[in-house]
Amino acid sequence: MERIPAYRGQRFTIAFARLHNGRSPGAEFYDALPIGDKAKLNNLFRLMADEGRIANAEKFGVLDAGLFEFKSFQIRMPFAYSRERGVILITHGFRKQKDKAPKEEITRAWRILKEDQERAELPPVKRKGT
Repeated sequence: MERIPAYRGQRFTIAFARLHNGRSPGAEFYDALPIGDKAKLNNLFRLMADEGRIANAEKFGVLDAGLFEFKSFQIRMPFAYSRERGVILITHGFRKQKDKAPKEEITRAWRILKEDQERAELPPVKRKGT
């Protein structure tokens, strides 16, 4: 099963990671959002995929070494990217309740990325410094 594309841009393709069972937690979260929230995220996807970066710290954040997040108010969508492959993989989504992202969400993102890479039989996206 192929990854579900979210946006194909000039610099990156943004896609939702898939698990071994074919589910895609990121796509499922995104699909359940109201249309207004989807529109805001689509703008972020477009900007990142076409320009290669988002300079606004209110819209883009670093979660861990090699793990980032799209931010739209309380909505967070963790992702990792590979410049060599030109792909940004969104792992899942959640609503932020506190100032910092919960460690469980960071752990979940790494688990989803690992499972996606195993399923796709690609070299894993690695944490920086490991």
